[in-house]
Amino acid sequence: MTKRRFGKRWALAAVMAAMSAAPAALAQQAAPAPKAGKLINAGDVLSGELNALRTRDIKKGKRVATYQLTSEPRRLPPPNGLCGLETGPETFQIVTNNDVQAAQLKGFVGKELSVKVDEVACAQDAGQMSEAIVTKWSVVTRH
Repeated sequence: MTKRRFGKRWALAAVMAAMSAAPAALAQQAAPAPKAGKLINAGDVLSGELNALRTRDIKKGKRVATYQLTSEPRRLPPPNGLCGLETGPETFQIVTNNDVQAAQLKGFVGKELSVKVDEVACAQDAGQMSEAIVTKWSVVTRH
């Protein structure tokens, strides 16, 4: 059997649930669509925090340092564009071609860094940790 005033309690609970859900629904509708980031071309400067990741080399199997720059969302030149993302890539893997470049970046791990990008592309291989790959670069400023 139901208790007395069961209907009133149930109606009050339904009204309270509807009132708490209404602001969330309005907030979702009011959120603007994310905009694509600024276009980055060869010669442009990319700034952000530099992080170091430890990965294994696929061919040799030994550990290598991989550097990642976290920046604002950027749009790559055609045909890459947004790399299949809504706003474009935010994480850029910095590829070191020799030990001198690796030593140059090692001192800036965890700090702000600006690099001049000469060649950039979307990440396509399964082992890549970033959304985009910077293969040719040079350090511009040290913060």
